[in-house]
Amino acid sequence: MSGSKTPSFVLTLELDTQKYQEDILDKRFEIGRQIYNACLGKALKRYKAMTESKRYRRIQQMPKSSERNRQFKELQKQYKLTQSDIDAYVAPMQYKFKDNIDSHTAQKLAERALAATEKLMYSKAKQVHFKKIGQDISLESKTNDTGIRYRDGYILWNGLKIPVTMKPGDEYAWLAIQSRVKYCRIYKRYAGNKYKYYVQLILEGIPPLKEIKVEQGDVGIDAGTQTAAIVSENEVMLVELSPQTKAVDKEIIRLQKKLDRSRRATNPDNFNPDGTIKKGIKGQWIKSKKYIKTQLLLKDRYRKRAAIRRQSHNKLANHILSLGSNIKVEAMDYKALQRRAKETTINQKTGRYNKKGRFGKSLANKAPAMLITITDTKLHYFGLELIKIEPKDTKASQYNHIDDGYTKKELSQRWEEIIYKGEIKKVQRDLYSAFLLQNAEKDKNTNKYYIDRDKCTNRFDGFLELHDKQIERLKGLKKEQELISSMGI
Repeated sequence: MSGSKTPSFVLTLELDTQKYQEDILDKRFEIGRQIYNACLGKALKRYKAMTESKRYRRIQQMPKSSERNRQFKELQKQYKLTQSDIDAYVAPMQYKFKDNIDSHTAQKLAERALAATEKLMYSKAKQVHFKKIGQDISLESKTNDTGIRYRDGYILWNGLKIPVTMKPGDEYAWLAIQSRVKYCRIYKRYAGNKYKYYVQLILEGIPPLKEIKVEQGDVGIDAGTQTAAIVSENEVMLVELSPQTKAVDKEIIRLQKKLDRSRRATNPDNFNPDGTIKKGIKGQWIKSKKYIKTQLLLKDRYRKRAAIRRQSHNKLANHILSLGSNIKVEAMDYKALQRRAKETTINQKTGRYNKKGRFGKSLANKAPAMLITITDTKLHYFGLELIKIEPKDTKASQYNHIDDGYTKKELSQRWEEIIYKGEIKKVQRDLYSAFLLQNAEKDKNTNKYYIDRDKCTNRFDGFLELHDKQIERLKGLKKEQELISSMGI
């Protein structure tokens, strides 16, 4: 689906709603949920019919080419899986709710349902999800001219006029609001002890930039599941990602355990004697008032953790930009790291079965991919781009620039022993990988990156000095707080 070609950024502001306005908005959210589900159901039905056709199977077997894409687009038109088709489908549905949902808002809901189905078409998702009763949903318009629109400090929409809250000292918001509003999105979130209503203004251009000094120079980043190793010519860092969320993480675990106890107490017949859930009892759960209240509290803590994590990543990204503009990172497939292992294996030392769970929990809590995305976005504001290097090209975790060789290492091996100037130097594995990435260069013939051994040799003394200072800092920090075990300190 085509979108705006000009750069955009988002400004989120709270709405100063009255009780009757909240009731109207809640009604419209519910109507929007039902419209979305109806459109998603229709799109999935058409998609299923398309996949059962002989032509679809024949096109799927074709090699990837422009001809294959052309035939696939024709097939989508034949089975009415295009934007114009889904807009036509939602039109009579929207007319029934015209006092609450305008045509542009209904079309956006329909197009979002189609976009979800397209993820199945292009194998970007294994399944799609309908919106459950009570599940949060956002509503947005296509432009700021009709439907949901912003005017002079108010959100106007089908008879509603809701003031937008902006703090007098919020310089960023006052500067951002000077940009042209492309369109508006409204949603509600449980925050504190009640639902609050927000508007996201999608603004044209780039956000007001804080005083970020982007220096010239090479920077290497080795972003793990919970930590980030950052190496530049003037600084070497090994940091835990979003450490500020630890307190919220503990509260989330406490609330999850509380919900489990409540669920077992109010639904004893839904569990087997060994504590596992019985099969075939979907939708047969009793929720007490305390359970629902705890659910809302848990929802708020997830929101709070996400906000703290994003703020922490933004600060770290700003610092990375101040170290150098030529930033290089391995193109990690974090989704693959989240998947459970398929094969059942046995630990040779203990004789026990190895856990199939991998790094899903760490990635969900620390979101290293978000740090990479935020850094890349900020670079684009300055006309720069993050350099993503394929791991198979450089093999940074295996390479040793001293002997120019490659050695596979166990994941538990956190230190690299390098013989340098007749002495054995112990180097932290992640920091050394970041150092190697810092010195990666692009081959003009193959367009692939390789580790420039000469650069590594020239910069290694400076790296060792900064590396040792960072390790000493971490050892001192360990006396005051617990560090991530993968740091190896």
